[in-house]
Amino acid sequence: MEDLAAMDFQFFWRRLQQLGLNAYEARSYLVLVGHPRFKALELAARAHVPRQKIYEVLDSLVEKGFARVIQDKTKLFTAVEPGLAIPAYLARKRQQAEHYLLEQARMAAGLVDDLTAAYSESQQGRGTLDYLHIVGEPAQSAALYERMLREARTEYLEFSRPPYAADPVESGKLVKEARARGVVCRLLADPSMLDTMGMDRLKECSAAGVQIRQVALVPLKLALFDGVRGLIALLDPVITKQSWTSLFFDHPGLGEAMKGLFEEHWRRSQPIPELEGAASGTAP
Repeated sequence: MEDLAAMDFQFFWRRLQQLGLNAYEARSYLVLVGHPRFKALELAARAHVPRQKIYEVLDSLVEKGFARVIQDKTKLFTAVEPGLAIPAYLARKRQQAEHYLLEQARMAAGLVDDLTAAYSESQQGRGTLDYLHIVGEPAQSAALYERMLREARTEYLEFSRPPYAADPVESGKLVKEARARGVVCRLLADPSMLDTMGMDRLKECSAAGVQIRQVALVPLKLALFDGVRGLIALLDPVITKQSWTSLFFDHPGLGEAMKGLFEEHWRRSQPIPELEGAASGTAP
C-alpha cells in the first residue's frame, strides 16, 4: 500500500466500499491496481488481509470483475483496468436489481389480488366515514391518484402545483390516456408547475385536448374525478419540513363544492400563451 502514496488511499478505499466491495476486497483491489501481478499470499501481506481469507477475497474480486487470474507456474492475480471493471460491475448490479424488482412485482401482483379479494369481503358493510379517509404516505397517495385517474369516465379537474406525489411524466401520460377515452380534462396550473413539468410535456397534454390554464395562486392541491371522488392535499402548517397530507373523499356533496371552487378559479384564470398553438380543438 506504500506504493499507492500518490493516491489518497483511504478516500478510494471508502469509495470502493460504497460501490459494494467489502473492506478486504477494496484494499486488495487497490494494491493490485498499483502492481502488475501478485501471488495470493504476497497480496495478503501487502493488503493486510488474513492469509486464511485471501483466497475467498480474490475469488470474489474475480467474480465481480475486478481481478483476473494469470496462469503461470503458480497462480498470479492482476487488477482489471478500473475503466472496465467499475462500469461493468455497476451494470451487473443494475441488472440484478431490476431482476429482483421484477420478481418482487410479480409476487406482489398475486398478493394484491388475493388480499384485495379478502379486503373486499370484509368491507361489505360501509362505515359512517367510509367516504372519507386520510392518506399520509406519499406513495399511497400517488397510487390512489393514479388508480382513480385510470377509472375516470367523464371529467377530471385538477389544481396543480408542486411537489407531486406521483411522477409528473407518468401523470401526464395517464391524463392523455383519460382524454383519449373521452374524459374532459382541465388543469389549473400554479406558475411554478410550468417549470416543474416542463413546457414540452404541457404542450403534449394540450395537443391531446387537455385544457390547461394558469392562475396567480392555486389555493390547494386538488384532483377531482367525475365530480364525486377526489384527493385534497394539504400542506402541514406545523411541521418545519414541507409535508403534505392527502384527504380522499367519495362524496357527491363535497365533490360538488370542490367543483364550484374549481370553476370559480377557472373563470379568473388566464391562458398560457406558449400552449395556445398546441391546443387542438378543446372544449371551451
